[in-house]
Amino acid sequence: MAAEPMKAPEIIKFDEDFELDLRAYELRQTGRALKLERIPMEVLLLLVQQRGQLVTREQIAERIWGKDAFLDTDNSINGAIRKVRSVLKDDPEDPRFIQTLTGRGYRFIAPVVEPPIVETQVVTTDNEQETVAEFQPSDLRTQPTARPEVASRWPFWPIYLAAVFIVIAALAFRWPRSPIHPPAHGERLMLAVLPFENLTGDAGQDYFSDGLTEEMITQLGRLDPQHLGVIARTSVMHYKSSHEPLAQISRELGAQYVLEGSVRRDSNRVRITAQLIQVKDQSNVWTQEYDRELQDVLVIEGDIAREISSETQRALGTRRAASIVVPATLSRERYEAYDLYLKGLYFLNKRTAEGFGQAIPYFQQAAEKDPRYASAYAGLADSYALMAGYSGASPADFAPKARVAALRAVALDDNSAEAHTALALIVQNYDYDWQVSEKEFKRAIELNPNYATAHHWYAEHLMWLGRFDEALKESDQARRLDPLSLIIAADRGVILIYSHQPERAITQLTAVQEMDPAFLHNRVIEDAYLQLGKFEKVRSDIEEWPVKDSPWYWSEMAYFEGSIGRPTEAKHALEKLQELSHRQPLDPIVFAPAYIGNGDRDSAIAALQEAYRQHSNGLTSLKVNPYYDPLRKDPRFQDLQRRVGL
Repeated sequence: MAAEPMKAPEIIKFDEDFELDLRAYELRQTGRALKLERIPMEVLLLLVQQRGQLVTREQIAERIWGKDAFLDTDNSINGAIRKVRSVLKDDPEDPRFIQTLTGRGYRFIAPVVEPPIVETQVVTTDNEQETVAEFQPSDLRTQPTARPEVASRWPFWPIYLAAVFIVIAALAFRWPRSPIHPPAHGERLMLAVLPFENLTGDAGQDYFSDGLTEEMITQLGRLDPQHLGVIARTSVMHYKSSHEPLAQISRELGAQYVLEGSVRRDSNRVRITAQLIQVKDQSNVWTQEYDRELQDVLVIEGDIAREISSETQRALGTRRAASIVVPATLSRERYEAYDLYLKGLYFLNKRTAEGFGQAIPYFQQAAEKDPRYASAYAGLADSYALMAGYSGASPADFAPKARVAALRAVALDDNSAEAHTALALIVQNYDYDWQVSEKEFKRAIELNPNYATAHHWYAEHLMWLGRFDEALKESDQARRLDPLSLIIAADRGVILIYSHQPERAITQLTAVQEMDPAFLHNRVIEDAYLQLGKFEKVRSDIEEWPVKDSPWYWSEMAYFEGSIGRPTEAKHALEKLQELSHRQPLDPIVFAPAYIGNGDRDSAIAALQEAYRQHSNGLTSLKVNPYYDPLRKDPRFQDLQRRVGL
């Protein structure tokens, strides 16, 4: 039998200074090993292996986590690309290594040094000689680097079990405490609950650790909001599977304290560790490890909440009791409902029309399993309420369902900030009842001042009414609680546009674009350029829009083309929009900007009147949206604005 061929080192060199050693799983620069975690390394390997070719985000996700894993892959991929660029000192605006193809994926563009093929003689057992070619980096295109196999998803997760917030009998161990430093007078302590690390060995169960993270954020946010602020989920998820220094995380989130944790489970038991760290001196305030039956997962959350409440009260010198509710023991059906709810929440948090469509069935199934599950109805209401605006579909398909779900959520739990926020959005967007909507937003914020979404949507509410100073204050509060949220940051730019502050809006929206060039909502920056008369900038930017077959794309294209003096292009965009309307029912509001761009004010008014008959949520912007300025002196428009309550 022949001996195994001798393989040459599997090394890929690029840009003269860098080399990837596949055997050592190492990136080096001029011989010096560079630190790069597993996921960024896998992304870099894939890009280099497919150099010169487009690599989609879907390909990256499948390579690293496998198909159909419940993961926050978007944030993980963004973070991995940032880390690779940081190590390579690559500028995303002027890349040498990784080019971003907005809305599509990435491409590795640096030249790769192909090592020569070296013939190596290998001795065989019968003393014959063979000639074996050295391994070529180009072979990687058909021989992907091995990655840890993703275990199949456990078919059922009965892990969010038992009563939330019951004190467990004993602690596995405890570290000595370090004192929490009290905040300055009038300030709040800010706490960031970093994503709990999944140590189960099954990446497909990441949504469990994500769910544990979100539950901790929600419950801690209710403890003592006057003195303790808790950073929202959207922002902390940027640090999932990352190892940024705590000082950097603290600086980026504005948090003085960090809660870290990990989860490990088998078929019957779960082990959760948690530690509270004071970032200023990296001191460990307390650490606990819980080793319990799976049904005690939520019980452990309650104990962690109690510990943090106790520590913060000690630091603040107060004796306010922690507002921790002890519910009845959960049934098996409730366990299943909670699991389905978390899956729905995962897709809702994507904030895309496709994501809402995927979230709705999970929330429906959760509500069927447990008809008294208020959070499931609140999630269902949010999904229905947001679907029309994101997809351009007719609101008649979603508004009634959204209202029923929101009212059911409030009826089941009048103390749920999420339920009141969902109801506020419904009565604002579809009933145009501004008084009730404001009352519901204020009630939600009263129940949980740390709920960033309530502040965010209330800021929009104030913006629609033209109360811009108040809107900016609420937006600031939302940003403090969720400092890395793209949608909150972009909507602040919208407030500045509607209040006719285009320079400030451009500064704000440019910062959002730097965070994620593919974020579609950021395209409102064209409105700011239009206000400043920068027509060439508008023209060049809209040609680079990544999504070019959606109703809102053609609507805004028609408006912008007409506004910058290109009537032929404006007419073409209107025709494309009309073609789309033959395939699916569209919200009539979508047509109004397109008609305005084509100078057809009568048709624009007719579209707005039909939108009113269908209870379109797009009419909330009538008072402040610059799109409608050409119509403001028309008595029909003024009557419509009055009927909408604006």
